[in-house]
Amino acid sequence: MTEATRIIAIRHGETTWNVDTRIQGHLDIPLNDTGHSQAERMALALKDSPITAIYASDLTRAWETAHYLGRALGLDVTREEGLRERGFGDFQGKTFAEIEASLPEQSQRWRQRDPEFAPPGGESLLALRSRVVETAERLAAQHPGELIAMVGHGGVMDVLYRAATRLDLQAPRTWALGNTAINRLLWTPEGFTLVGWADTQHLEDAARDDTPSVDAIRTENRA
Repeated sequence: MTEATRIIAIRHGETTWNVDTRIQGHLDIPLNDTGHSQAERMALALKDSPITAIYASDLTRAWETAHYLGRALGLDVTREEGLRERGFGDFQGKTFAEIEASLPEQSQRWRQRDPEFAPPGGESLLALRSRVVETAERLAAQHPGELIAMVGHGGVMDVLYRAATRLDLQAPRTWALGNTAINRLLWTPEGFTLVGWADTQHLEDAARDDTPSVDAIRTENRA
């Protein structure tokens, strides 16, 4: 029997367009300051992991995120276009509100998760699933018995979660797709299995570090 490949799947750090709810798709948007901080803390959390290979989308926001992990582990990062975000065609560069206002019928099909719907010039959910699953299976098959990292995008993480839990493309999303959340999967030739999802303890620790202590607050209030 083939040994299982362990996978850590990570969404890129935050970008300004994430904050603005602007569709990025294949547009090459870099991390913002928060995204760099998130990536640095994610890498610190995984610096002692026995990861043997790191694969990342070639889009800057994922590529930068992966390099924080690569530096922490002393590993090179391999570009993998198959881990790119869904291509959103004419939706790219627009906010959710702008799409709803200017393209109401297309927006409705998108919101309803119509598997066959593709924005003009973009990908359908069916095409995205096929691309991401094929890529993840191909990469995992190269590393039986090892732990590898895949750094991608929200759409990529969504597909991997659905593949591991056997949920169809139209099932309502009830799981988080947080920036730099650590998600754990297993892969064998029989498919993916979910191990753990949306671990953001490294970011919660950061929030606590930035929060003044009770004694400090009392001192400030007395000043």
